[in-house]
Amino acid sequence: MSAYTAFRKRCTVGLLAIGILLSLSGCVDESTSLERIQKEGVLRVITRNSPATYFQDRSGETGFEYELAKRFADDLGVELQIETADNLDELYSRLSQPNGPELAAAGLTASEERQAQARFSASYLEVSPQVVYRNGQRRPTRPDDLLGKRILVLKGSSHAEQLRKLQRQLPRLEFEESDAVEVVDLLHMVDEGQIDLTLVDSNELAMNQVYFPNVRVAFDFGDASSLSWAVSSGEDLSLLSEVNAFLQRAKQNGTLQRLKDRYYGHVDVLGYVGAYTFAKHLQQRLPRYEKHFRNAAQTDQLDWRLLAAMGYQESLWQPEATSKTGVRGLMMLTQNTAKAMGVANRLDPKQSIVGAGKYFNMLRDSLAAEIKEPDRSWFALAAYNIGIAHLGDARKLAEAEGLDQNKWLDVKKMLPRLSQKQWYRKTRYGYARGGETVHFVQNVRRYYDILTWVTQPQLEGSKIAESGLHIPAIDKRKPSEDAAPQL
Repeated sequence: MSAYTAFRKRCTVGLLAIGILLSLSGCVDESTSLERIQKEGVLRVITRNSPATYFQDRSGETGFEYELAKRFADDLGVELQIETADNLDELYSRLSQPNGPELAAAGLTASEERQAQARFSASYLEVSPQVVYRNGQRRPTRPDDLLGKRILVLKGSSHAEQLRKLQRQLPRLEFEESDAVEVVDLLHMVDEGQIDLTLVDSNELAMNQVYFPNVRVAFDFGDASSLSWAVSSGEDLSLLSEVNAFLQRAKQNGTLQRLKDRYYGHVDVLGYVGAYTFAKHLQQRLPRYEKHFRNAAQTDQLDWRLLAAMGYQESLWQPEATSKTGVRGLMMLTQNTAKAMGVANRLDPKQSIVGAGKYFNMLRDSLAAEIKEPDRSWFALAAYNIGIAHLGDARKLAEAEGLDQNKWLDVKKMLPRLSQKQWYRKTRYGYARGGETVHFVQNVRRYYDILTWVTQPQLEGSKIAESGLHIPAIDKRKPSEDAAPQL
């Protein structure tokens, strides 16, 4: 046998060996997406950072999509890993990448354009796309009324796709798309008159309309649509089949309905209930818990009236109160906070008050030394409501704007920006209901101001009716920015 023939045989054997190795390697890669998730123990889910999907509050991670995805991950027995996309185009692009997230849970609609990019699950929520306008303007009642209006919608959304279809019938229709905004931004722009109209889904409008008093529904834009989860397009249907089975179980066992009721069944009403009701509660409720406020405040070197004002804002001094987000008790402590503060029973008013006092004191002590009273107490109130991390984001935004990050008057201007995409995308911890925190602090200060007046030495211990408390006068009283709690 010639040297050349021997060389060819060796090459043939080598190629066969390589082929076998490649074949074996290919066998390893033949596992399904569901099997890989279960083997790795992690489910990667991509979503949007918005109030209807995923965000962080003082309770931690929350949002309709987050909670549903967490239940799915628990059902699979794996850890949930959340990723956020800056816009819908980015979300679908990352979903289709070879090493991208396995699942998208972001209030998605299986539109014609998007079905070419992903495979969609069964529906878990029916919503109606709605045209919204500003109260005081002429109400649009049909598609023709959209002509000549300033319209802005989310870039890459099903609403943009619907408007493009309408353009074929109404060529003079004009609208803009933006990936620099979220639904909250669009509603704010309508509320302020910056745009005439936008399109949002009914669930997101129901969740946010309370914050925008001038926003009204004009009409439903077409038929109801279905929200779905999405997986990457391809022939591997293992994860999609498991998602559909989970969603079916969630419907049958009531999980979906409970989440719908929690997030969309009702809306928060911001602001205080009125001076008259407050005065009534001063008589009927405060006396039951005043000694607990005094004792806790003395232990933590706080003004008991500030602690009492916090309790009223949180629960109207009701020890068994429970919020839609699961915080409970007179001081509305989260489960984690209660545990950290040594509270065994959140519904016990004494324990709740003691735990809140310790927590408030801890937050106040953890603030930067540069923050002085009275601002230090207002910052601690804000952290009690929104969390120390989001408060830090607001302080950084203030500093970037040339404002004083150690002054409440400056930082409270920045807190509402945490719900606006153009701003929260620049922060470390993302979306938060910063406007709600401003209301929280303002309301607590209002109640504290009234309590301070009512409990003056010459009035303290007397009945409200005998104290000279005049409801209209109290209602007009404005808390001073310079008034500090007597610590």
